[in-house]
Amino acid sequence: MIKITGMVALAIGLLLAPSWQSQETWRDACIQRCVAQPMHGDPEVHRQEIVSLEREAARAIQLNNGTYFQRVYSEDFAGTLSHGQQVNKTQWIDVIQSPAVKYESFNASEVNVRVFQATAVATCLWSSRSIIKGQHVSIQIRAVHVYVDTPRGWHVVSGQTTNLPPDVQQPL
Repeated sequence: MIKITGMVALAIGLLLAPSWQSQETWRDACIQRCVAQPMHGDPEVHRQEIVSLEREAARAIQLNNGTYFQRVYSEDFAGTLSHGQQVNKTQWIDVIQSPAVKYESFNASEVNVRVFQATAVATCLWSSRSIIKGQHVSIQIRAVHVYVDTPRGWHVVSGQTTNLPPDVQQPL
């Protein structure tokens, strides 16, 4: 009887062995997926970080300072200005640093951020008072920026600006 019980247990074990192996394979694959995927962290923390970046960008524009954009905009940045001109990172920084516009104020408000794993979309309202060719100009612009989370932090990969009425020609 003991021999028969032992044989039955051995037979069941041999029959179930392939399923244990498949479970082990499945478990190993699951662990590899978890290890390979970066931790995305708390979306609210990421959202606040991007809100801060949007406000920092507005401050850099007001100061005609391209340093912020060198740091945060990706090398392959592709943007569209409010008048339809497409720009890369270098061209965008040239627009920001242009002495043709002197900003008295430049603010980012109504900043909304949606985070999707390692990507985020930020929209905001830019309001500025500036002097262009000796004329005082006040404008509002809707801006959209697409961010990608990289090992070195969030980087802007794309952006577009749209003038709000009344439409006044200006460099951004």
